[in-house]
Amino acid sequence: MHYHQFAHSQVSYPQAVKELQTLGFLTEIDLENTTPNSLWLNLVAMTFCQAKTPLAKQAYLANLLARPNQTLLEFAANNTLETEAFYAVALQLLGFEVGVDFEVAESLEFMETVGLKSHNQVQTVEELLLAWYDLLELPRKNGQSFLDYLATQGFFLPMYNLPAKKKPQFYNGKSLPIFDTSQLIYEVVYVESDLDTDHDGRRDLLQVQIIRPKDTEAGLRVPAVFTASPYNRGTNPELGQKLTHNVDVPLIRKEPNQVSYQDIHAPHQLPPAPEGRLLNGHSKEATESFDHSFTYSLNNYLLARGFAVVYAAGIGTRGSEGLRTCGSVAETASTTAIIEWLNGKRPAFTDRTSNRAINAWWCNGAVAMTGKSYLGTLANAAATTGVEGLKTIIAEAAISSWYDYYRDGGLVVAPGGFPGEDADVLAGECLSRMKDAGDFLNVQSQAEQTLATIKVQQDRQSGNYNQFWDARNYLNDSAQVKCDVMLVHGLNDWNVKPRNVYNFYKALSKLPIATKLVLHQGQHIYINNFRSLDFNQMVNLWLSNHLYDCQNDAVATLPNVVVQDNVQAEKWHSLEAWEADSNLEVFNFNPKHLTNAKSQGGQVSFKDQLPPADFDHYKQDWTAWKTDLVKEESPLTHNRLLFATDILKEDLTLQGAPRLKLKIKSNQNVGMVSAMLVDLGKAKRLGEVPTVLDRQSLGLGYHWHTEDLVEFTLAQESDFKLISKGHRNLQNRTSLWQNDELEADTFYQVNFDLQPSFYTIPAGRKLGLIIYATDMEMTVRGNQDLTYTLQLEDCQLQFLKHN
Repeated sequence: MHYHQFAHSQVSYPQAVKELQTLGFLTEIDLENTTPNSLWLNLVAMTFCQAKTPLAKQAYLANLLARPNQTLLEFAANNTLETEAFYAVALQLLGFEVGVDFEVAESLEFMETVGLKSHNQVQTVEELLLAWYDLLELPRKNGQSFLDYLATQGFFLPMYNLPAKKKPQFYNGKSLPIFDTSQLIYEVVYVESDLDTDHDGRRDLLQVQIIRPKDTEAGLRVPAVFTASPYNRGTNPELGQKLTHNVDVPLIRKEPNQVSYQDIHAPHQLPPAPEGRLLNGHSKEATESFDHSFTYSLNNYLLARGFAVVYAAGIGTRGSEGLRTCGSVAETASTTAIIEWLNGKRPAFTDRTSNRAINAWWCNGAVAMTGKSYLGTLANAAATTGVEGLKTIIAEAAISSWYDYYRDGGLVVAPGGFPGEDADVLAGECLSRMKDAGDFLNVQSQAEQTLATIKVQQDRQSGNYNQFWDARNYLNDSAQVKCDVMLVHGLNDWNVKPRNVYNFYKALSKLPIATKLVLHQGQHIYINNFRSLDFNQMVNLWLSNHLYDCQNDAVATLPNVVVQDNVQAEKWHSLEAWEADSNLEVFNFNPKHLTNAKSQGGQVSFKDQLPPADFDHYKQDWTAWKTDLVKEESPLTHNRLLFATDILKEDLTLQGAPRLKLKIKSNQNVGMVSAMLVDLGKAKRLGEVPTVLDRQSLGLGYHWHTEDLVEFTLAQESDFKLISKGHRNLQNRTSLWQNDELEADTFYQVNFDLQPSFYTIPAGRKLGLIIYATDMEMTVRGNQDLTYTLQLEDCQLQFLKHN
């Protein structure tokens, strides 16, 4: 186990005393006339908030060891406070077991080993209070901060009744869990958009679900954490399955053209909207509530800390009007409409028929957006509009260009695990408005027409970047981002591939805003329940600053980039930038590095077509296909080229997006090339799916939601690990929107980037590069009689190496 506290700030002694008094630790203590020992005992006793009497607290104190053969009470009666004893007791308060996790006589050594910060000396009252202040911020054995654990034990119950004007309260720059989650208010309103996506002659109404603290009824104005989730009101898996496309189709030749970007550029304009509804009075009270079934644990964590949480599924979803259009300008507008209402700039109604207006009177006008995947994608989209009131986004595993989600290099390329999915499929799956049959009846024909239009415009025939995709490229408007941004992404996410966060991060880095980036070793997951990283505290620090204007220096405190190590479990690095401190390395395609293939005259070939039985096997078992693709001896030996470096004599860390330069020809006038970078060598590697360490052990507040404790752990020994991959249509050598001529048996220079990464290959292993064509999991699978040849002297791999 190892712990990282990126969200902790050092404070002065007067500030520490002030904040400890706020918590109630020093309320009745005369610091001028107390002794370190008595103060120490009193502080420890207060953490046993489940004990209601002094006698009951004494029993808990007697359970703690301060020395190998002395309890805390015995030590305090016969000795003066000392550093080792303080931290021996502290570790037990943090849930570490004597004789199992650490030895009492070696408490300081243990803390250093696992990354827990300690003070050099704890003897005086001042030293004790500074050490106690930091102890409350330390992670317990399960990674949860001690203070957050105390919240689950009821420590903050006395602060629930503070007057609204005295809330929120902050500790070390983070909002405290002093809001009674048993008294939350659940309500529904309907925001009027500027859209008419179902063409019924009325502006689309958008259902909004709100969860806010009861204190707002007493005058408190709170910020809103908004999650735009198209899945929130249900999905249509049956329709999605029906719409899913067949990928067992041939790669087709594209007619050469001279299309320029200006020819396919899509201006981000909405059609004129119908007149808005005439108001029929105002109300302060909503007329609908809801049973909140969708749960995002980070939002639940924030609810206990004084942030309202808002969910909206958007146009075309159950309870709302309009139709789904998958990543379009209209979807962005339906997202920003909610922010504009929260910021007092747009009307909403208590229901869909009365036209009785209701304001977000409980909101202070400051909004943040949270969420993963499509949810984070809409946060990216909203940020690129520069909408007023949006102070920050925390976008996890989010799309920045829908082309980079459903296409790659002039090819139809599915998100990992979902061959045949496309924009029309996702639009249909999220069209939850159809679950209310009576409501959907009036727009069914328009919905079918909208899906049919998307199917045509997405163009699965060519795979080119076109006007449809340009309208769904948020990078085009990245210069309009005004809010600070926190991006989170998995380096092994083959659903929303890393290029999405890489390109957005690079674009934002040019702007006068603060951008924070967290890269983990997982797939398409949330990371707020990991033992080794204080992610909840990082978010709390960030949002307390951006939404409550707490002067906690969050921008300077949090590292610009946090990257999880892929070799050592529970280790994270802080960096200035993704590609900081690096230099360019070049790997030339030397024939001596070629495995199980021989070059003739400096050329080497591989074929794409498989025997029918093998083809059927691999298209149903992608794991077997990937494994055999990397094996030196396998049924796929002649269907790929495997290059490998010599055994590395020192660690090699790759950063950013590797670039592949190939001189390649096809035996026909069509062709594609794919590539994988792999870590070769038998070893135990981190699993891409986190291991559940303890189920439902992380409490998010008092008698409130809980979360599993997870962590990436070393998996069983494996022969290789995928680092990056990429694809290119040989007819898209110039650009993603132009079709170049491709003559059979003619060499062409093809250059393209693989997915960006941050990966360390330890000494003793090899860097492998696999060149192939059909990707069984992602590309079309025509099983065509295609043979490809490389001119080795004109091929190379370029990548950034971390110094």
